[in-house]
Amino acid sequence: MADINGFLKIKRKEAGNRPLNERICDHSEVEQVLNSEDRMLQASRCMDCGIPFCHWSCPVDNLIPEWNDLLYKGEWKAAYLRLAATNNFPEFTGRICPASCEHACVLNINQEPVTIRENEVAIVEKAFSEGYIKPEPPKIRTGKKVAVIGSGPAGMAAADLLNKTGHLVTLFEKNEKAGGLLRYGIPDFKLSKATIDRRLDLMIKEGLIIKTCINAGKDITVNELLEQFDAICISVGATHPRDLIAEGRELNGIHYAMDFLSNQNRVNAGQLPASSNHINAEGKKVLVIGGGDTGSDCVGTSIRQKAVSVTQIEIMPKPPLTRANNNPWPYYGKILKTTTSHEEGCERYWSLSALKFIGNNNHVTGVEVEDVEWKIKDGRYSMEVVAGTIRKIDADLILLAMGFVHPVLDGLLSELELELDHRRNIKVDQNQLTSRQKVFAAGDSISGATLVVNAIASGRKTAKEIDRYLRNT
Repeated sequence: MADINGFLKIKRKEAGNRPLNERICDHSEVEQVLNSEDRMLQASRCMDCGIPFCHWSCPVDNLIPEWNDLLYKGEWKAAYLRLAATNNFPEFTGRICPASCEHACVLNINQEPVTIRENEVAIVEKAFSEGYIKPEPPKIRTGKKVAVIGSGPAGMAAADLLNKTGHLVTLFEKNEKAGGLLRYGIPDFKLSKATIDRRLDLMIKEGLIIKTCINAGKDITVNELLEQFDAICISVGATHPRDLIAEGRELNGIHYAMDFLSNQNRVNAGQLPASSNHINAEGKKVLVIGGGDTGSDCVGTSIRQKAVSVTQIEIMPKPPLTRANNNPWPYYGKILKTTTSHEEGCERYWSLSALKFIGNNNHVTGVEVEDVEWKIKDGRYSMEVVAGTIRKIDADLILLAMGFVHPVLDGLLSELELELDHRRNIKVDQNQLTSRQKVFAAGDSISGATLVVNAIASGRKTAKEIDRYLRNT
């Protein structure tokens, strides 16, 4: 595969990021690109490892060694065709995937994995720029109609495959534009919305019908959906946020992270006047509660809105800098992650529990916190309070970024009377079928909040099951 000795001759080289003092002044993508020659050399580092653990770790089963080999040889079109065989949207995953493939790369034993994620996005961008990607509507239509509810990565993947198979697919989205989490949850500095529009335009030219500003279950009733379509795919995500129930929660200035992020994305898109954005960090001390990717996105967005300071706290302990003994290669490395947003200016604290919100004149002024310790008891982690550590963190804008618990149940799901699992996600069988005949589900709505690449994989799986169902009915 590639140059069998490439990893010995070529060091890992990343594309790098735009200068910090430049990028914090706008919402354009942070990551830069390598020239084609350097990118091909990076592909040459994909060694003939025998067992491609990268492929094993990839949720969409990307054929990574194969398209790395083709990239190294300069066969860009063939590399794209191999990439597109397993992934509908490599331009998304190549930008925002945490790259479990690189964690599993054999070269990561020495912490020098192949730049798989960057190679992926380079291949698909070359394909777009060179015109390899063109609309390819199906030659034959089956006459079967499918409704896909929710246009996030799972819904887009399901709709794309079902349309390519020849079914008549309508993708419903409650917001102004399609894209779901990709459009309204992920900041523009990580994923330009022009990238989403480019793909959606291609899908429309291939025959996909997209209807926006349609709240399924309300603007189109459950009965209408069941009568008009031969199958329904629910991919509404897990958008019910986890709350922090504590004294003072009712104070002004406390918001869910996704409301904050989606407002800024709407401002960037011209859908919301900046003067009407009531969740703004400008001139404020911002506290982000939650240490995951959503919290990091809040950090970067707050900095671009000219916050006075940004602090991020996490109740879990600080991850190690290197793999722990119980977290060996090739599993995903549970190590400290410092994002480009963190690099832009943020104080981070771990093992902190928020006790109550403090305010003045009905507006939050800070949070009372205390240290906690995590200890293993009977094989399980338990949290213990550290006595005498209660203190206050000043803040006049607090963003709750503690994840999501399950799909929004009111409306479509309750009207369909779908059976839920113990976590209140939609329950499906081995064929992705819900408890309601001809109603399938995909993505975060069945798994809980997870990665974009997992959602794409789930959408692909559900599409195949729906196609099988329709061909047998």
